[in-house]
Amino acid sequence: MYTLTTFRSVPSFAVGHVRDLRVRWALEEAGQSYDLRLIGFEDKESPAYRREQPFAQVPVLHDGDLALFETGAILLHLGERHPVLLPRDPAARAQATMWMFAALNSVEPYVGNLANLVAFSMDQPWAEAQRPVLEEIALKRLGQVDDWLEGRTYLAGEFGAADILMTTVVRLLDGMGYVERFARLTAWRDRCTARPAYRKALAAQVAQYVVEPAVA
Repeated sequence: MYTLTTFRSVPSFAVGHVRDLRVRWALEEAGQSYDLRLIGFEDKESPAYRREQPFAQVPVLHDGDLALFETGAILLHLGERHPVLLPRDPAARAQATMWMFAALNSVEPYVGNLANLVAFSMDQPWAEAQRPVLEEIALKRLGQVDDWLEGRTYLAGEFGAADILMTTVVRLLDGMGYVERFARLTAWRDRCTARPAYRKALAAQVAQYVVEPAVA
């Protein structure tokens, strides 16, 4: 049985984007059940938690006595156990692993910088000048993924961990209109997010953070 550690509550803007979604989705694709261990923001800096996650972030996945942090490492571990996430053929596996790294290193930093600027900093005097710079590199990266997807249904053969990681990266720009400039990328994203495992994982995260209105 897997145990997934994530936050007990998050600000409303983060609901649906907390990175435990990547792990939930992968576990659903693999047909694996899991328990949740919920922590508060005050817990993440505790010595006990920092021994599991030195950067005081979520998620952490426990697989028996093994504790893992960083979603790329977690999905790689799950892929080694569950072929639906990572192919067994060495060449296909290398291609899929390559795109896992690409999602986290070649795309996420630039997409994340733009998303953070638009969401949180546009009221700052420096933001208007910085936005075109961040847009240029983020759009370049999105265009490069769009080019790669020509003639392909998924990033590396069959759907797998690479698509999970890249989809959650691209979704950082939800509602901002950038992804929709690229037809292949948009179709791929929509194909990935239409998967039942994604919908189940997202629904579970959203339901966790829904606050029921008080009864008068």
